[in-house]
Amino acid sequence: MPLTKLQFKPGINRETTSYSNEGGWFDMDKVRFRFGFPEKIGGWIKNSNANFLGTCRALHPWVALDGTQYVGVGTHLKYYILEGGGFFDITPIRVTTAGGDVTFAAGANTLNGGINASVESIVVNSVSGFPVAGTIKIGNEQITYAAISSATLTGCARGQNGTTAASHSNGDAVTCATITVTDASHGALDNDFVTFTGAASLGGGGTISAAVLNQEYQIKTIVSSSVYLIEARTVTTIPSITTTNGLAATLVFANGSDSGNGGGSSAGAYQINTGLDTTISGNGWNAGAWNRGAWGSAADISAPGQSLRMWSHDNFGEDLIINPRDEGVFYWDKTNGTSTRAVEIGTLTNPVAQRTPVSAKIVLVSDKDRHVIAFGCNPEQSLVQDPLLVRFSNQAVPQEWAAQATNTAGDLTIGSGSQIVAAIETKQQVLVFTDVSLHAMQFLGPPFTFGINVVSENITIAGPLSAINVEDTVFWMGRNEFYSYSGQVQRLPCTVRDYVFNNLNLAQLEKITAGTNTAFGEIWWFYPSADSDENNSYVVYNYMEQVWSYGLLERTAWLDRGITNLPLAASSDHFMYNHETGFDDGSTTPSSAITSFIESSQIDMGDGNEFVFINRMIPDLTFRNSTAASPVATLTLSARNYPGGAYLQSRAKPVTRTATTPVEQWTEQVNLRLRGRAFALKLASTDKGVGWRLGTPRVDIRKDGSR
Repeated sequence: MPLTKLQFKPGINRETTSYSNEGGWFDMDKVRFRFGFPEKIGGWIKNSNANFLGTCRALHPWVALDGTQYVGVGTHLKYYILEGGGFFDITPIRVTTAGGDVTFAAGANTLNGGINASVESIVVNSVSGFPVAGTIKIGNEQITYAAISSATLTGCARGQNGTTAASHSNGDAVTCATITVTDASHGALDNDFVTFTGAASLGGGGTISAAVLNQEYQIKTIVSSSVYLIEARTVTTIPSITTTNGLAATLVFANGSDSGNGGGSSAGAYQINTGLDTTISGNGWNAGAWNRGAWGSAADISAPGQSLRMWSHDNFGEDLIINPRDEGVFYWDKTNGTSTRAVEIGTLTNPVAQRTPVSAKIVLVSDKDRHVIAFGCNPEQSLVQDPLLVRFSNQAVPQEWAAQATNTAGDLTIGSGSQIVAAIETKQQVLVFTDVSLHAMQFLGPPFTFGINVVSENITIAGPLSAINVEDTVFWMGRNEFYSYSGQVQRLPCTVRDYVFNNLNLAQLEKITAGTNTAFGEIWWFYPSADSDENNSYVVYNYMEQVWSYGLLERTAWLDRGITNLPLAASSDHFMYNHETGFDDGSTTPSSAITSFIESSQIDMGDGNEFVFINRMIPDLTFRNSTAASPVATLTLSARNYPGGAYLQSRAKPVTRTATTPVEQWTEQVNLRLRGRAFALKLASTDKGVGWRLGTPRVDIRKDGSR
């Protein structure tokens, strides 16, 4: 019998059964389709060896007038500018207290009785100066305690920070690294950052010197509205101790001489409140604004620092405007350099009353007319946030928001939905998404400045980051559909719809992020699967070939090539990665192999009533651009007798490149023995430096008996 070509339809189809999808692909990971054929995706390497603090959910590229390339990086703890491989912290300052407002207290004493290496309650002779919870050291052992009862430190966890639990004797010194800070109405939250200045040493012979105190700290615990805890550390900068696991500080433990309070000149500069890296939502009576939904409907509850931290950002010329969702609008002046922080936009010089927004969900700059636009912000005459209000600044004056007859500042209100979820600029308009509708905002000029029209109702969007604009078409992921807009809203036909939406962590939809990979004509959505709280999966729509693919990959933000030659992505390990370079996983040292595979649906003879026998396969595979000396991929044929039955036989054969010049060569043919009513093909690679593209393999199929 002549050889039979195995020609498969491009794209993955999980909307039908494997058997009914004959001639198609049914499962895959880290494979894309190009020109209708599957190939392994490109690898990734670290953009630099520097880490950032927090989970990154926003990336924004731009080039300054002097040619300097910048990328804005927004995390749930900080806002950075990535430049030259380094992360420069420009997080705005929320408030700076006056000199003398901040006082410190440290604790140190001795053991009241010996202890062994396992006790969890430690008695000291006096707890004076000890914080309500903290980290102590006895000998070389570091111990954390959870509370104080009388003179006993309770809830002790022994052998912390790489030390070893040990026995200690009566009278041994007990020193504490946790410092109690008192600052009335500090307004801080757990994990916020504060920089102290003007503090004096806590004691002449103590270890908590002025230099130890006068540096940036991350707040460990909020005790009350006027008291919080920090852990004293050696004199270092935050970037120098930032690791993939957060801050790795060397603690400094107070001694008995550290009995002072830091003097009368101590002050604290508090950065804006940090946010969460996990969505916490609620519903019920009084949740959300009045009359924003149907009677009895749910509404998300959000408060400063208690909602998922997301940033919107855009350029005003070479300067940067940033906005942490549901908080204020800030401005970073490139002229002042990366050593300076962004400032509240209303503090910029302007003789006119600014009335800048104090809370907004999204901020962007209209490129055509140079208005700064705030979506879901507070009205001009109120501090109460209106989730459907749109305000815009005076043209070309980003700090002037007071609407007057002599300027173009003003506002608009969207009439449907309960809140603005996302806004994205296209060539001629700004698309504004609410939770149930889509609107188009266009520049009209004086006297109205902007107008807004309903484009579509009864549509959804998964979250603020799930829409992306490419070639003047906007694609987005809804709550149970994929959509596009290029003049009218269309639902994208999706062959993996149920597979994706039935495997979503619905509580973390806000984390879904969209990105483009225009070199391959792709839209990527990274999402958290049902068993994950973080983005660990992806689905890809190839808008040029209109096919879908999917796989597993942890990415929290994505930026297409542009000012950089390669796509840039942020991972939950707090590194930035350059993508589409090589074929390996650069998150490890040394790099490791990327496992990729694609598997077909079943193929049968006729209507599947006959048994077939396969005794030979002719591969059609190229390893072009592979860096391995002898790249290998495995082709597997598996047979079974019934659509719902197990594969009864399987034959896996390696295909190896044997030469690269003058013509690439690989395994010529594979002899095998396989029998069944239907069979499937799988291609996989698990070695480093291997890239592959599948063509049209052929198999020698013969009819076989029914027994």
